[in-house]
Amino acid sequence: MSVETVSKGERTRQVILDAAYDLFMEHGFHATSMRQIAEAAGLALGGIYNHFSSKEQIFAAIVRAKHPYRQILPHMLAAEGETVEEFVHNAAQAMLAELGKRPDFLKLMFIEIVEFNGQHVSLLLKDIAPQILPIFERLVRVRKNLRPIHPAILMRSFLGMFFSFYVTELFLGSSILGKLMPKDSFEKFVDIYLHGILKNPEAA
Repeated sequence: MSVETVSKGERTRQVILDAAYDLFMEHGFHATSMRQIAEAAGLALGGIYNHFSSKEQIFAAIVRAKHPYRQILPHMLAAEGETVEEFVHNAAQAMLAELGKRPDFLKLMFIEIVEFNGQHVSLLLKDIAPQILPIFERLVRVRKNLRPIHPAILMRSFLGMFFSFYVTELFLGSSILGKLMPKDSFEKFVDIYLHGILKNPEAA
């Protein structure tokens, strides 16, 4: 197979993914048909099946291609800090900054969760976890003032805590609750992640 043929095939594949993505974002997964995707991509229906065996396979490819971890990961890997506090602050801020550039991501993830119970992201984690986990393994190893927490739990709690901050920021918007939030809400999240919500008995 020549380089030109491969290049043409990849271009066609990308056109299909782009067309399907727009339709999924507008109509949802189940309300979008393979025929609609083919029409939007400017292909005959049979032409799609030369590249994807099913609509779910197209969606799985979209999750892999559109997940922002490729943009987030380099920033997390580059996060620095003389203390655990500085590192967590910088890494979380980098993660949120990149997520903020992708307003479509939340809708994509809701489709993934509601329609597929997160199975495609679970597969994606096989690629992501080996790259992120070493950050937290190193943190546990070199930061002697940390409690003895397994690096995988530390990673999961970090991603969960700050992804929830991102989601709730979108939901709160200009609501009454949103207006009640202090301007340093992010710093409060960092503080809660690091120190919990209970007072230090020695300081009480």
